[in-house]
Amino acid sequence: MSPLLRVTGARQPWQSAHALLLLPIMLIVVITVVDMQAPYNVHLGPALVIAPALTPSFAGPRTTAFVGALAIAAQILIGVTHGGLGTLNHIVQIITLTVLSVLVVLYSALRERRQAQLAQVRSVAEAAQHVLMWPLPEHIGPLRIASLYLAAEDEAQIGGDLYAATRYESGVRVLIGDVRGKGLSAIGEAALLLGGFRESAHRHIPLPELAVTLEQSVTRYSAELDPPEEAGERFATALLMEIPDRESVTRMTSCGHPPPLLLSPGHAVSVPSLHPSPPLGVHADSEHTLDVVSFEPGDTLLLYTDGVVEARDARGRFYPLAERVARWTDESPEALMHHVRRDLLAHVGGRLDDDAALIAVHRTAADRHRHHHGRDALRQGSGRH
Repeated sequence: MSPLLRVTGARQPWQSAHALLLLPIMLIVVITVVDMQAPYNVHLGPALVIAPALTPSFAGPRTTAFVGALAIAAQILIGVTHGGLGTLNHIVQIITLTVLSVLVVLYSALRERRQAQLAQVRSVAEAAQHVLMWPLPEHIGPLRIASLYLAAEDEAQIGGDLYAATRYESGVRVLIGDVRGKGLSAIGEAALLLGGFRESAHRHIPLPELAVTLEQSVTRYSAELDPPEEAGERFATALLMEIPDRESVTRMTSCGHPPPLLLSPGHAVSVPSLHPSPPLGVHADSEHTLDVVSFEPGDTLLLYTDGVVEARDARGRFYPLAERVARWTDESPEALMHHVRRDLLAHVGGRLDDDAALIAVHRTAADRHRHHHGRDALRQGSGRH
């Protein structure tokens, strides 16, 4: 950002606050003038408290204190005009206005402190999110990728849902998962799965073996950290996906995770048939299946966590993801994420009860070898490892 833009951006809030400051000052002036011109038995001075009460909505404690002092000075001026400051009525009004102004200033100071704490929490959450879940690149080989993460907890930007993507020898590997629990309490296990995936995904091992590696990490983590009364309660669903650069297929291994949606041009949406194994951490000796699905140029795979499809509206109806995304099959991954985010939040009334994550993976038309390699891979089918 250029210095000129930074100065302009900083100047606009300053100018806005000073423009709003005219409102309480004008109220003080108007109330004071009208009260001084009104009959002796008409008292408008108590209305001066409106001015310092409005100020915290756009300014800090110092400005609020200035407005409060100005209101008190106006009340004193009214008292002098209407018979002097020795009358009991004017003394009570001045004391009352002073006490209320002090309380408003204290409220403004506490509000400013709270805002600073929330800003710090947001910055920490943003830093943690970038450390745990690195931003996905927009382009990897012949793929375009976009992602969306919606945390259920207030002021949190990360939770129990996770995703990652990385290159391996001849393609891209993607992980999406959902650990038990939500929000900040689930971050530890999410970090464990992400670390294990990044450490092993670049190695040229089949996806079922990669799933076994992650299974061992979860089992070891649970054995070392879980208290005895919570033994066996820690688990995670995961979907591992491998997309070769020169084959129009995708290989998947599901560990109890919902299958993705395959979006094809022309508003076509299908659900690949997978053979999921139990979630990671449930059975250490689980057998994992490798499924092969056609993935042609122009297609988009939409991966998601159950926080999306289990989101309910006010009448308890689940979010119909497949039905809704059928309208946007021809959109780019970025536009698709934008539409889903807006539509999902509208469905739930603006607040989710569980973390939600989505990844849109679009294969571009750059793959010139798709038909030959795609048919060969599909002839092999899926097999157990």
